[in-house]
Amino acid sequence: MKKVILLFFLIIFTPCISFAVDSIKIGCVDFQKVLNESDIGKKAKSDLESLVKSKQSAIDEKSRVIEKMKSDLEKQASVLSEDAKKSKEEELEKIVREYQRLVQDSQTEVKKKELELTDGIIKEIREIVEKMGEEEGYTLIMEKGGGIVLYSRKEIDITDEVMKKYNQSRTKTKK
Repeated sequence: MKKVILLFFLIIFTPCISFAVDSIKIGCVDFQKVLNESDIGKKAKSDLESLVKSKQSAIDEKSRVIEKMKSDLEKQASVLSEDAKKSKEEELEKIVREYQRLVQDSQTEVKKKELELTDGIIKEIREIVEKMGEEEGYTLIMEKGGGIVLYSRKEIDITDEVMKKYNQSRTKTKK
């Protein structure tokens, strides 16, 4: 990355090649904006939220079962024999372990799905950016997010154009 920035500054500030500066075309893309605002990005976010809701409802149900078992055990503790009490406590511990496993598995599945959806979109966006770079004569296209670009003029921000082409490419593949 440092090499790219150094190269960029050398091109801009070297007097012997200042005549080439006029032909340099630079753009930047905000990948996060495309992920959040493109049609497929919105759909992916919606799908992920649905998955989270379904996992959360299963977790909430298991939590209610645990709370009911705890409550029942507390109420019955004085009338249960030691063996029966121990059996109920072991059963409760088993349910708690299942609950913890469910939470962990759900988190893992959601993260995996998010990564799967995001990686696919980013790959497609990169292909569009490369194609735009070649077809429209860009010298350099940088990513705006992640602290890579500290400042850019609005004129070089091609995020909306990338998003438009991305939405169009997704519409064509659906037909």
